[in-house]
Amino acid sequence: MKKSMFFVLTAACTFAVQAADDKEKADERVKESVSVLTEMAGAPDKGVPASVLQKASCIVVIPGLKKGGFIVTAQYGSGYATCRTGKGWSAPLAMKMEGGGVGLQAGGSAVDIILLVMNQKGMDRLTGSKFTLGGEASIAAGPVGRDAQAMTDATMKAEILSYSRSRGVFGGISLKGSTLRPDDDTNQALYGKNVDAKAVLHGQVPAPPQVREFVAAAKKVG
Repeated sequence: MKKSMFFVLTAACTFAVQAADDKEKADERVKESVSVLTEMAGAPDKGVPASVLQKASCIVVIPGLKKGGFIVTAQYGSGYATCRTGKGWSAPLAMKMEGGGVGLQAGGSAVDIILLVMNQKGMDRLTGSKFTLGGEASIAAGPVGRDAQAMTDATMKAEILSYSRSRGVFGGISLKGSTLRPDDDTNQALYGKNVDAKAVLHGQVPAPPQVREFVAAAKKVG
């Protein structure tokens, strides 16, 4: 009996420690996402143009996307999404990006990513389950700085526009083949329960205090 009680208490303590760790990581990722969004939208000559941000239905920020390997590359990262609603920007939904491809990149690197979902079709994918960029959802590199007025037809028709930054330098990165899906563990740590992705991004779930800074940043830039 004592042994059974010991294992129960040990499991409970382990779960509590893991939950606290998940929450701490989620809070830190919020701060990183706010920083990336603010900085990449605040570079007038080379950043994400305000005119494009103002047309976006949703914003997804993945700070420090990891990309590395040799011959076969893999990329993974996590961040947050928020969507425009009738009452402003929605509470954030934690997201995961994962994928792989073929390339000749030795070692590893970290890249900050912003994805702008530009229409209802793209938003429907985001509020659903896992989907593939460049597969189910069309994606194109977004115009930067003053190039916003020179958007091509392909860019204008894309469901999602992508922006990337590595070591302070804006540049391109192929995200085709990568998958994007809700990060259920982080969302549970943030909201204290399982939440429905569509309900969150449609503005039906209030934002917890620790993620309101991200909503404020989205409001400021878009």
